[in-house]
Amino acid sequence: MAYEDRLTADQHFDIALIGSGSGNSLPGPEFADKTIVYIDRGVGPDRVFGGTCLNLGCIPSKMFVHTADVAATPAGAARLGLAETLDAVDWPAIRERVFGRIDPITAGGLDYRENHPDNANLTLLRGAARLVGSAAVGAPAASATAPFVLQVALNDGGSRTVSAEQVVLAAGSRPAVPDIPGLRAAGPLTSDTIMRIDELPESLLILGSGVIAVEMAHIFGSLGVEVTLVARSGRLLRQLDEDVSATATDALAHRFHVEPNLHTTRVERTGAGIRLVGERAGGEVVLQAAELLVATGRTPNADLLGAAEAGLDVRADGTVATDEYLRVTSGGSVVPGLWALGDVTDGNQLKHVANHQLRCVKHNMLHPDEPRSAFTMPVPLGVFTDPQIACVGLTEAQAQDRAGDTGLDVRVGLQYYKDIAYGWAMGDPAGFAKIVADEMGTILGAHIIGPEATTLIQPLIQAMSTGQRAQDVARTQYWIHPAMPELVENALLQLLD
Repeated sequence: MAYEDRLTADQHFDIALIGSGSGNSLPGPEFADKTIVYIDRGVGPDRVFGGTCLNLGCIPSKMFVHTADVAATPAGAARLGLAETLDAVDWPAIRERVFGRIDPITAGGLDYRENHPDNANLTLLRGAARLVGSAAVGAPAASATAPFVLQVALNDGGSRTVSAEQVVLAAGSRPAVPDIPGLRAAGPLTSDTIMRIDELPESLLILGSGVIAVEMAHIFGSLGVEVTLVARSGRLLRQLDEDVSATATDALAHRFHVEPNLHTTRVERTGAGIRLVGERAGGEVVLQAAELLVATGRTPNADLLGAAEAGLDVRADGTVATDEYLRVTSGGSVVPGLWALGDVTDGNQLKHVANHQLRCVKHNMLHPDEPRSAFTMPVPLGVFTDPQIACVGLTEAQAQDRAGDTGLDVRVGLQYYKDIAYGWAMGDPAGFAKIVADEMGTILGAHIIGPEATTLIQPLIQAMSTGQRAQDVARTQYWIHPAMPELVENALLQLLD
């Protein structure tokens, strides 16, 4: 694209920001002397402001998860000598508790960006942005300072063309819908829509076996919905440590219907609901339910930005490629002034990762001579199902593979909940902590499945991030007895034997 594209722009800005999730923390007093165009298409069917985590993802789903945790307690009461029942589920009240809190926050955030004096230097455009021109991409060095040109299809109709000296791509991701005959026509639910349904279905097919699938199974199964998980492979959460995945699969199969190794071939909506047809071992399998949730992952919104057409490097997983400082690349070379963060560039698709990357981008824009790498810490993951799961670093199999290449001596500490005192108090819950380390005590990975896993793993995340070895964590502090952190302590001590 030629530099003259700037002349056709409706308005020129110093910075263009695309996306209102973690990117919403970019505008601030540090950029008060810069003009900013803030472009946001919104998320979900209603195109709401504020990103996926706040409106459709992490926060509402975990509010529902906590409700599900409480609803599920009667099922385990007998082992404690109690008789409890779940007497009623008021879905509208549950839903209102969640969105009655979130929706005002979303509305307030939008009003702040549109009307508050703090944002006098900011122009908010509600619409979908697409990169349509930049002399900085694939251009001679002489024109490398030319601005980026963006075409914005406005949500309420019409379009705007704007240009900017720097662009931050923080456009997030959206639910992926596989190309299965009849699936789209059946009008399935996704994570964007299921939490706002008007009433609970009697039964629910969940197509998928990953994090979103098992969290939604826990939520709706705990509230009385008959849930069936449809998995392509033989295990749920197959990307996790093999022992964790196998334990989770077994536990969830005792709570819900699990259909493993099923290749879905077609879907249709009938008068009775949803009919899903699949193949397993050469035979046909037919499943029916009132509703269907598609939970097969999320697609980065790089395609909606026109990233490939603009000449940017796009990875096989659909994310925009960057260097360690989150500067977007084209042909392997950094594009000056073009940045990316969050789901649009990172396959982890985690809010805490996007937030960290936002801080790195902000610093690097303000301090270009002292850039910070965004990839200096291990990335933890939490799965809020029942049993809860948390993990960070290498799985045991990954560590063993690396050992084969490097001669590394891999050690594993394994501690079960049922073998610590507080586990006895809880009624011997299933689950364990597994810590993978080398012969020097360097922690390579940690994996916990069981109650409060996402809380218990934090000392191990800290150790891996700060260079503490297993012996540093285990032997240099008191561990309260008899509390749940002894699960971690005992797993660490096994590495020192």
